[in-house]
Amino acid sequence: MAGSRLVRGVCGLANLVFPPRCVWCEAELQEGETWPAGGLLCPSCAERFGPRTWNACCRCGGKVPDDLAPPNECSSCRGMPLKFDSVVVLGDYHGPLGGVLTAMKLPAGALLAEAMAHLLCERRHVELRAHQVDMVLPVPFHWRRRFVRASDGPGILAQTLSRELGVPLVKSLVVRRRNTPPQRGLLPKARFRNVRGAFTARANYDLVGTRALVVDDTLTTGATCSEVALALKEVGAEEVHVAAIGRAQGANHT
Repeated sequence: MAGSRLVRGVCGLANLVFPPRCVWCEAELQEGETWPAGGLLCPSCAERFGPRTWNACCRCGGKVPDDLAPPNECSSCRGMPLKFDSVVVLGDYHGPLGGVLTAMKLPAGALLAEAMAHLLCERRHVELRAHQVDMVLPVPFHWRRRFVRASDGPGILAQTLSRELGVPLVKSLVVRRRNTPPQRGLLPKARFRNVRGAFTARANYDLVGTRALVVDDTLTTGATCSEVALALKEVGAEEVHVAAIGRAQGANHT
């Protein structure tokens, strides 16, 4: 008890000297109030980046008009050979989230990625928990790309979602065995060809009958997440769902 009081006292003193601030706009967050995104965002930024509802295609997470019932397939994914079962999205890449997702790739982007993961859980907790997943994993980088990436956004997102959902994080389950060229600028069919066979699941995991949640920062055509889902299903996963911060409905984004 004495140790806990000491920790609280130190934290309280630190907040007086260095008041907590929003990780995006740096607005001061007053102590004693409950703030969005795990206490990392101010209410204004949370409203900008995390729409409270996202009426979308059940298959690919693509936005559809609010007056339409969510379809099982839409114009964005019709004819696409997607191997995952559903997508949960926070918001539109082409809106304010675009700047956030770019900043998440910078060296100082780790805390911002954590904030976005918390916001995704807060805004889409019903959809995320409805799938009752057994594990969470990020879309993996090839080992060569790890040396040039300033921040592992998908890894941080997956780690936070794992804690929030109370299910294991399995970062080493799927391996990227081929260092594919970037998807940016490729047309949809070329994106699927580019990542075909790029992922494999390790054989020492028993996935029969399991449900997995694959996490990425941005989803465009879904080609990359689809290949990860295929790798998981080839070794027994029953369902694979995808969670992403931004949904980019176009072929010019990763």
